Amino acid sequence: MKQERHVIDRNTVYIVIPALMVGWLAALTGFVIAAVVCGITTSVVFQLAHVVEGTSFPLEDETGNINQEWAIHQINTTANFATKSRVYFWLLGGLNFQVEHHLFPRISHIHYPQISRFVKETCQKYGVIYHEHSTLLQALISHLVHLRRLGMR
Repeated sequence: MKQERHVIDRNTVYIVIPALMVGWLAALTGFVIAAVVCGITTSVVFQLAHVVEGTSFPLEDETGNINQEWAIHQINTTANFATKSRVYFWLLGGLNFQVEHHLFPRISHIHYPQISRFVKETCQKYGVIYHEHSTLLQALISHLVHLRRLGMR
């Protein structure tokens, strides 16, 4: 006899149960606030990790391929920021170590600070530019400068 698994729908967890506990208006307000905050945070993290000075956006060739080694492509198209900040590391789940996140997606983010040292040394050894902004503000300024340059083309 096959056992049935009861899976609670996400809508039930995120909207129905809170609505039953605090009311529909409060539940929907809370849901919208959480969605907006998460959306803005995610978009800022990805902009600061990919759309900054120095990162590249390689074009495909006539066959639809990018003629670059996979690891080199990951390093050239990503940048780290605020890697010394334990607060950002905790809040962002290690996504401020975007280079390591792309190179080692199946390794827990708690190892990214140690891995980044190895990746930096390897990049230096082989002449590959490792993109990193020491602070969130520095990355934000780099993003804005990059957007300005794109807008002037």
